[in-house]
Amino acid sequence: MTTVYDVPATALIAEAAKKLSELKEVQAPEWAPFVKTGVHTEKPPVQDDWWQTRVAAVLRKVYTEGPVGTETLRAHFGGFRDRGNKPNRAVKGSGSIARTALQQLEAAGLVQTVQAKGRVVTATGRSLMDNAAHTVRGAVQKAVPELKKY
Repeated sequence: MTTVYDVPATALIAEAAKKLSELKEVQAPEWAPFVKTGVHTEKPPVQDDWWQTRVAAVLRKVYTEGPVGTETLRAHFGGFRDRGNKPNRAVKGSGSIARTALQQLEAAGLVQTVQAKGRVVTATGRSLMDNAAHTVRGAVQKAVPELKKY
């Protein structure tokens, strides 16, 4: 059985974003076109489907490192802030984006809250991610035939 750990993360996130865009619970909020992803960025994202991509990345992170909370996701999606002449420093990403993504995933039944620990993936979420990984692995094997032995 192919799992999330067996395929490249970027291809898996793209495939999972396609699957998540079909769910009615995972929709971009009305503020999504205008929001920056953190204080380390200068402009909002330019991709039309950036919300589904971010939610897929959050689901992958919960799958691989769960249980995780909002602060862990903020640290993961943060970056380095340009402070002019002073040295750059690491800053956390947007808490509202991480929190809303987790709430949408929970409403869709893909993650659940473990009291005082954070959120973990449910069986439905694990199935969605593993099916996406299986699709990605099939596409990679067609593109690179020598990987079939793995």
